[in-house]
Amino acid sequence: MKETIITVQGSHSAWYPAERATVSASVHTDGAEREPVFAGAVEASEAVRGLIEASYNKEAGPITWWSSDTVRVWSERPWNNEGRQLDPVYHSAIDFTAKFRDFEALARWVEAVASINSVTVGSIGWDLTEATRTSATVEVRSRAVKDAVAKATIYAQSIGLGTVKAIALADPGMLGDPSSPQLPSPSMLSASTRKFSMDASGAPSLALKPEEITVASVVDARFIAT
Repeated sequence: MKETIITVQGSHSAWYPAERATVSASVHTDGAEREPVFAGAVEASEAVRGLIEASYNKEAGPITWWSSDTVRVWSERPWNNEGRQLDPVYHSAIDFTAKFRDFEALARWVEAVASINSVTVGSIGWDLTEATRTSATVEVRSRAVKDAVAKATIYAQSIGLGTVKAIALADPGMLGDPSSPQLPSPSMLSASTRKFSMDASGAPSLALKPEEITVASVVDARFIAT
């Protein structure tokens, strides 16, 4: 019996609760004199550093890792609306990044840092632990292959053939099909929601609730159907 080649794409997605959060914060000062501007940035950065170090513990958290390795000092001469260049304005910026395992502690930390003059809290990225990410990757890849087998089997049966045998498995686009989408395998997507609640004193407090992280895998597969 003549063999029939069937090429399909299998996929699978799974959802996992976020286990880690990485937050960025930046100190930015500006003014007419370089020294006071830099001194103000250093003072604010020491306050941020103090809040980080008070919560840092590599194993127990709530902050398990942090860094502050970017310092920028620069000047510019702005123009007014009459086209005249003004005196120099000096800037100084110091960046921080911290990773949390406790999201309630993260919310309290964000509130505390945001209250420091010249400090801006940036984005929050949600992630899984290395162990969870590894096991999730194995699971979704395995299920994506099973999805490809099931799809190929249905195609074979629909044309009166009985069994399929895999002859090639690859990441998307690697089987020579230019129309196949170039997708990472697996990929991880996440989002978060923020809300304000009331603490015991009746004052509003920040609460962070990350949505589940999606781990997805896509695989291209080629089969012989007989």
